[in-house]
Amino acid sequence: MHCPTNKHYGTAKRVFRYIQGTLDYGMEYVKGRNAMLIGYCDSNWSGSVDDSKSTSGYAFSFGSGVFAWASVKQNCVALSTAEAEYISASEATAQAIWLRFVLEDFGEFQAEATPLHCDNTAAIAITKNPVFHQKTKHIDRRYHFIKDALQEGIINLIYCPTNEQLADIFTKSLAKDRFCYLRDKLGVKSAQNLKGSVEL
Repeated sequence: MHCPTNKHYGTAKRVFRYIQGTLDYGMEYVKGRNAMLIGYCDSNWSGSVDDSKSTSGYAFSFGSGVFAWASVKQNCVALSTAEAEYISASEATAQAIWLRFVLEDFGEFQAEATPLHCDNTAAIAITKNPVFHQKTKHIDRRYHFIKDALQEGIINLIYCPTNEQLADIFTKSLAKDRFCYLRDKLGVKSAQNLKGSVEL
């Protein structure tokens, strides 16, 4: 970064303090939970100050906890929140397809469609509309494969309220309370708060 300001230094200090204060944090997994792949996807529209590109975020849980997640800047400029969410859902779908193959290799065949939670009703409507119309024809074709995945029963795009959207943590800066709430929901906990032991 060229010419960092005091604001940048302050942000870096805050990150280091957070890391130092959470060194004993990790993911908690509990055996015997429902072995179904469940996904969450979200985006922030035009979040990058430099190029107006959006950020996609997704998380996948299996059993008791999240085991796959990502935060990625989108390759193209989205013209609306619905478009940014549609692209994010497509990227999450690609990951869901790969994870289903991996789980099948481990003997965990996913017979049902993978639920993919999205908090944007317009993006869900675009995905479920089999006809390309004026509002979506400019979107890069590679993102439209989500429609096929939906029709083939690979994924099931489900609406979820924004306050329950786990992938929100991967798309933007959040207030402390919101961040801690989502971190807990993802299963990230301090070792001091864990009870029991690992069975070998």
